[in-house]
Amino acid sequence: MTRAWRVERATAPAAELVARPAPRTARRTLSLLAVTAPAVVLGSTQPDDVVDRARTDSAGLAVARRRSGGGAVLVRPGELLWADVFVPAGDPLWTDDVGRAFRWLGPVWTSSLRALGVDARWHDGPLRETRWSRLVCFAGVGPGEVLVGGRKVVGISQRRTRAGARFHCAALRAWDARALLAVLALPDDEREAAAAELPSVATGVGVELEQLEAALSRELAAATV
Repeated sequence: MTRAWRVERATAPAAELVARPAPRTARRTLSLLAVTAPAVVLGSTQPDDVVDRARTDSAGLAVARRRSGGGAVLVRPGELLWADVFVPAGDPLWTDDVGRAFRWLGPVWTSSLRALGVDARWHDGPLRETRWSRLVCFAGVGPGEVLVGGRKVVGISQRRTRAGARFHCAALRAWDARALLAVLALPDDEREAAAAELPSVATGVGVELEQLEAALSRELAAATV
């Protein structure tokens, strides 16, 4: 089995990107994805009424649903590095332990950021939930996810099939909690409470996304496991 990475790119509305099938290959694959329009992407288990459709329509936001778990993410053109990382079953990077499956990917993202001068660290521990983490992806920290100064900068979720594991990764240019909260279906008092708490839980990566994309590609290529 070759350990070289196949790299593919796709630019489309969020709903088309999240509906893309897993790579039909026994090769490691990096998919670099870009949205053509802003959208709120829900986790696989979130109910539809998490968002207020009148608010999303007014804000010009589409609504899509990914096939992996976690909370809602606001995606806007040029505002995040969206990378899907596929590892085929049986690959040396594959593990049957779902909780440990992120343990190689967190260090890759961390090394990518450190190569650009960012003091990043990956979370080597269990899921850390908060009051808002089931609602908003970047409000909690899961295994392998990456932080800078204790604030989350890279979110990672996972979908596993017989073919392999597909990791949905998002690195933020900037963290705009209020823009996401503005379109969620929340009572006013909860929206205000979340707006007071969430700006401090995440942040932007602090580098150009094009530079981070290049660094990520290099670090993945160096993953010799």
